Amino acid sequence: MTRTPVVLVSGWHHTARIADTLLTEGTVLVHHDLGHLGEGVVRRTITHPDRRVDTTVLELAHGCVSCTLREDLLPLLRRLHRRDSVRRIALLLDRTLEPEVVCLAVEQVVVAGVVGQLDGPASRDVRIEAVLTCVDAATWLDDATGDDDLAERGLAVVADDERTVAQVVVGQVAIADAIVVAGRGPDGWSQARLHAALTRLAPTAPIDWIGDDLPPDAGGLLARVPADARRGSASDVHASLLRGQPPLSSDCGVTLVEFVATRPFHPERLHSAVDTLLDGVVTARGRLWVATQPGNVLWLESAGGGLRIGRAGRWLAAMTPDEQETESATRRALAALSWDERHGDRHTSLVVLACGADPTEIDRALQWALVTDDELQDVAAWRAWSDPFAEWHEDPCGEQDLPSEYLETYREDRS
Repeated sequence: MTRTPVVLVSGWHHTARIADTLLTEGTVLVHHDLGHLGEGVVRRTITHPDRRVDTTVLELAHGCVSCTLREDLLPLLRRLHRRDSVRRIALLLDRTLEPEVVCLAVEQVVVAGVVGQLDGPASRDVRIEAVLTCVDAATWLDDATGDDDLAERGLAVVADDERTVAQVVVGQVAIADAIVVAGRGPDGWSQARLHAALTRLAPTAPIDWIGDDLPPDAGGLLARVPADARRGSASDVHASLLRGQPPLSSDCGVTLVEFVATRPFHPERLHSAVDTLLDGVVTARGRLWVATQPGNVLWLESAGGGLRIGRAGRWLAAMTPDEQETESATRRALAALSWDERHGDRHTSLVVLACGADPTEIDRALQWALVTDDELQDVAAWRAWSDPFAEWHEDPCGEQDLPSEYLETYREDRS
């Protein structure tokens, strides 16, 4: 049976107006209002093509986003798929809901107990056709480079929601297959600056610019989504960080900064250097090699004034041959192209979307944070270095010492 296409409409402003244009014959529009999620209550509406609205108030045992998805949205998608009258489902997401979370849930979370259907993820019955993100021309860039928490805006969906506004709005654009920009910036320069940021953050997404008084054409925009669009697929931490070939030239002070290194970072100097990624930067993301964690790939991701660093698996060089075979052929092939006799596939690769920050200063700070020639030769001393990032990962051995095989490799190479 053909899977039912799903269009996600996300964004901070204008989403309802744009989602409304998707209500053509055969399309239903689903929206979960998370405004009272902290109280364990979610208001769900289903709007039919004839504008008839079904409203249901859901009471959840635990007021959280995952419960909303698992207990209602995912089973609902599977049930809607079975209706002959439903040929497409549009999901109007709450402004604070990140579309990547929904896409992952559709692909991975098992839905059980739906009458007449085998247990399995909703992706058995539906597929993500596109993520359409709505951007407000006057406010998006300020939100994307700021450091306000959702709680400071009165928008935290639960009491312990510590996300920032920048994290949400940047994530909504980064995964977008199509973008609608509504309203007008304060001047032409601001408009051009916003366009430069969007085309570098989501380079393959077609963009429609509409005024406050112009009707959006979401259907026409979706028809322009390229065949190789992401369509909700999960990002691969080992893939190219410049997916979609974004412009590498500077435009209106907006620049993509690439940083690549084949020696590790000193952890404490890196801890100081990351401050340069928090001011005048829309986002930074990429893989890190930190000297005190030679077995771990660390993943850095920032949005505005917030930054996260966590473990994203292990370097191939730290795996046994059998473990390496479990990794994708693509990853192993890419690693082989740049394999180093001493370091294997260990490296750092970062991409920074600067919007006001000085690219030279970013590069200088990161270069300073790398180990020096002398430090590179004294691998045994790395075990004594303080590691500010240790608490953000789980070491497979439960210890922070460097593996003995890594020390032996370096000793052999130096002799």
